[in-house]
Amino acid sequence: MPGQLVHVGAQVLCQHGGQATPLIPAFRVKVSGMMVAWQASPHIIAGCAMPPPPAGNGPCVIAIWQTAALRVKSMGIPVLLKDSKATCLITGTPVNIVATQMRVKGI
Repeated sequence: MPGQLVHVGAQVLCQHGGQATPLIPAFRVKVSGMMVAWQASPHIIAGCAMPPPPAGNGPCVIAIWQTAALRVKSMGIPVLLKDSKATCLITGTPVNIVATQMRVKGI
């Protein structure tokens, strides 16, 4: 399904409110003046509110992407779309892509 491309300035959050940012963005492709995110690069999570053991199994540290664009790639690697899915390591919870640029769509 088509969706907006995720860029470095997109608001990507873990289930506990931590902000996720791409470790290495796709530096050759920009939308709204910012580099896009791609599937190969995990997102680093900062500010997760999930407590560490024994109170919880957190915090979320990194998000690994399972799905991405089927047809849009940068340097042969699929870029992320607003409907892309990721799982946080340690906690196993998904991330939410809350806000992204609205101009460029991909499939």
